[in-house]
Amino acid sequence: MVINNKLLDELTEQAKINLRLRQSLDLRNTPEDLSQRILNAIEPGSVVPIHRHRKSSETILCIRGILIVEFYDELERICTESVVLAPNSVAVAVNIPIGQWHSVHAEEIGTVILEAKDGKYEPTGPEDILTL
Repeated sequence: MVINNKLLDELTEQAKINLRLRQSLDLRNTPEDLSQRILNAIEPGSVVPIHRHRKSSETILCIRGILIVEFYDELERICTESVVLAPNSVAVAVNIPIGQWHSVHAEEIGTVILEAKDGKYEPTGPEDILTL
């Protein structure tokens, strides 16, 4: 598979009509592939809850657009750091440690990221969502 502008445009168009304003594309080779690699088109206004991954770090690479990654403190429930990701900018990617509370926000129409995590997909449970 070649990841080109045509593919990113198609994914973005799907995100625009999705109620969540997001659309992902699984990049695994087979269902037996236990890694997590996805393209995720995220439109401004998409709400990604503050969450954590207890079994994996997460790498996020901004392929197109502008993405804000926010890190949160569990005890005080406040944003402790914010990183702006964009292609050809100071920061293009982040690696989020296991257990770190975080959220993301698209700041530009057509934002697409590559996400990678270890191990098989496990749905986020209520204990992994931080409410303010």
